[in-house]
Amino acid sequence: MTRQSIIAYWLIPSEPAHSFFQRIINDLARRYDASVFEPHVTIHVGADRADVAENALEDAARECKLVRLTPLGIDQSDEFIKTLFVRFAASAQLRQLNDIVREAAHDSSHYELKPHLSLLYKNLAAAKRGQLAASITVPFSEITFDSLQAMRCVSPTQTGTDVEAWELITKRMLR
Repeated sequence: MTRQSIIAYWLIPSEPAHSFFQRIINDLARRYDASVFEPHVTIHVGADRADVAENALEDAARECKLVRLTPLGIDQSDEFIKTLFVRFAASAQLRQLNDIVREAAHDSSHYELKPHLSLLYKNLAAAKRGQLAASITVPFSEITFDSLQAMRCVSPTQTGTDVEAWELITKRMLR
């Protein structure tokens, strides 16, 4: 499988959700010797062009207000970047943000928007993933997201070393 450098466009939760998710991520990383990362929902993945990323986030921040998403529960998979995650309901607002970023990035990648916020990146047995998913409850009926980030990442992300190499390109606040 060919690995390449890409730009991932992230939606970042505001407080108090940010601190809640960061505590879970930090705790799971410590317990399972995994990487620590910022809580985020990926809204698009595109070509590694920092100049385009700046424009895409500028356009999105100008056109979009705070984003509110409804968590649907904790899920798990055998995919490294979706080991343990919070699943969110899709929304018109989120699809609009995805469209704005994709258009501004002049990107025709076929990224499929499946809104989720990962809590752990680690290869674990299915039984352990299921046990962890059942042990976490999200105390919010709605979560507000107030900023966007463009991150340079290797794709596909397959290891903790890949996660630790992520690089912030630019960030914008939503109003």
